[in-house]
Amino acid sequence: MDSDSSSSPSLLSQIRNIGIIAHIDAGKTTTTERILYYTGEIHRMGDVDKGTTTTDYLEEERQRGITIVAAAITCRWKDRQGQPITINIIDTPGHVDFTAEVERSLRVLDGAVVIFSAVEGVEAQSETVWRQANKYSVPRLCFINKMDRIGAEFERVFEEISERLPESRPIPVFIPIGAGPEGSMGEFQGLIDLIGMRALYYKMEDLGSSITDTEIPDDMLPEAELWRERMVNSLSDADETFAEQYLAHLEGEPLTEAMINQALRRVTLTGKSQPVLCGSSFKYVGVQRLLDAVAEYLPSPLDRPAVVGHHPKKGTELTRNPDPQEPLCGLVFKITNDAHGDLSFVRVYSGILKSSSRVYNPGKDKKENCSRLYHIRADEREQIDAAIAGDIVGVVGLKESVTGDTLCDASNPILLERIEFPETVISMSIEPVSSADKNKLAQTLAALTREDPTFNYKLNEETGQTLISGMGELHLEILKNRMTRDYNLKVHVGKPRVSYRETIKKVVHGIQGQCIRQTGGSGLFAKVTVDMAHEVQPKGQSPVRFVNNLKSGVIPQEFIPAVEQSLRECAKSGGQTGYPLVDVKVTLTNGQAHDVESNELAFRFAAADAFDKALREAGPVLLEPIMKIEVVTPEEYLGDLMSDLLARRAEITNSFDRGRLRVIEAKSPLESMFGYSTAIRSLSQGRASYSMEPLEYAPAPEAKLNQMLGIE
Repeated sequence: MDSDSSSSPSLLSQIRNIGIIAHIDAGKTTTTERILYYTGEIHRMGDVDKGTTTTDYLEEERQRGITIVAAAITCRWKDRQGQPITINIIDTPGHVDFTAEVERSLRVLDGAVVIFSAVEGVEAQSETVWRQANKYSVPRLCFINKMDRIGAEFERVFEEISERLPESRPIPVFIPIGAGPEGSMGEFQGLIDLIGMRALYYKMEDLGSSITDTEIPDDMLPEAELWRERMVNSLSDADETFAEQYLAHLEGEPLTEAMINQALRRVTLTGKSQPVLCGSSFKYVGVQRLLDAVAEYLPSPLDRPAVVGHHPKKGTELTRNPDPQEPLCGLVFKITNDAHGDLSFVRVYSGILKSSSRVYNPGKDKKENCSRLYHIRADEREQIDAAIAGDIVGVVGLKESVTGDTLCDASNPILLERIEFPETVISMSIEPVSSADKNKLAQTLAALTREDPTFNYKLNEETGQTLISGMGELHLEILKNRMTRDYNLKVHVGKPRVSYRETIKKVVHGIQGQCIRQTGGSGLFAKVTVDMAHEVQPKGQSPVRFVNNLKSGVIPQEFIPAVEQSLRECAKSGGQTGYPLVDVKVTLTNGQAHDVESNELAFRFAAADAFDKALREAGPVLLEPIMKIEVVTPEEYLGDLMSDLLARRAEITNSFDRGRLRVIEAKSPLESMFGYSTAIRSLSQGRASYSMEPLEYAPAPEAKLNQMLGIE
């Protein structure tokens, strides 16, 4: 996208920044591949199973047939009026281990297409990505895919969207011709357009490029009329203007397609409703109509609210409109690392970002160089001179900035809200095969941590062992493979283990810590008294809350930050089991200072002493990660799978039918779910599937805590 040509509001209105999100194997990558073909970006469609798709470009993705990293790509489409629309697409992963890729993509996108399988319907990860889209108020369309499959049911999936997804109000726009629960391959023939009340038939022979537009078959007309009535009634409920137009229509005024399309756009932009389309990306049906809907209903950067931040020093609230004339404001939402170095993905919200320029990172209080700018096409790059409001670009040259950092104009600073990521739940030990590779391992781990906010590592100083932590077994396995393949590093890894947390059992009051040391010269003197209590902290907040209840003048004000910092460091370094402390409130109630011998160091030591004593008296509680599990199985394996889950300390929360299959919803400690993929294959002859995601932390059995503390 050329910055000069995109600088007017009329051309900004022709940009769509969208994400394609769904449960694993709903057809996101295949749909993206079809979009690229019909928009002329590629001339030959790839296949997920053959590892030849454009957006799954990593070797690991091609081997496994799944998306691991969110890939950005740009294509162009003409809307119904013939206006060119630029669509920046991010194809996101569906596997729960890579949910951070969805999180950071939705944070910067203007709209989303949510894909559902017509057979499986609303699945576990469908709900997760829907909640993520709600969190960022992202307008979205729904596309019910795989209508060609045996067992495909449009109406059932439509009802599931309405009933199971929070804040969902689906409105049907297309229905299938010839698909149904008892249907078979080849019976799905096309679509009925409920707005124009026309039948659309697609030719498989020319890859869906030829579409025959005809009258609706007589045998389908009653059903089409019922669905159309449902569409206009839903629109009337959601949009006052359309309700008035519909009432006028009942009195004889015409109800035009333009009125319906305008109403659908209004309810989509406000998030009141979501238009629902259908088709089969694999069989080339419905993708062009999906592109029309993206152009017609999803927002341009101009349709989204001004981005809100605050002044990094004054704390006052600031806004930036999507206007190239406003001061620069952008957000780093992703970093990739390859042989050429770091490439930072930046969403430009306002102003113009130029290559070879200096920008300000207010979070780090550092100036950064933007050496080169690129438009990204999966693993290909196209160098550009400038990016304007509404653009998503790759930047080379940033040294300090990480995911979630703001870039802005130094003379007009603004700090945007950071992106929150879930905590890691699983870890394993790692060490280089050769001691000569020790430094290389540290550099590699640092590079991977910059890339992936849900991956971290730490060195256990007592054992000298390095622990890597992530979101699941697959996540860590893929990162290990990347070290071997991309960084040419041979490593040994231990068995996966659970990332526990620790909290406290009871409230303790008046615990005093002190630092009194006399040396040859001036000594160290400080006394600190604290209370400690269990208090659940809000998600995204610090796991430890510090409260200063000192009376004025008891301790000089300049020493209080040192006390707070010391208490937080103690919590982070771990409790009695060595795992990080969470959900703790520490209140500073009293203290004592000396005119000569008190300083920051003395108060840091005294605070650490008080914290350690309070922790021992409060008593430890070990917290283990609890996973939310969804198992989908044929009926005949239901009993065996339920018995196996119960043996793993799982709690069955729900069980219901989904088409011809049974669904088990459960929650279980992560520790008992290791190796479950092998067990479920064995128990169901490979016919059942499952998904698992972190749900919460809950107290572990007392025996587990005693084992860690070495108590018989």
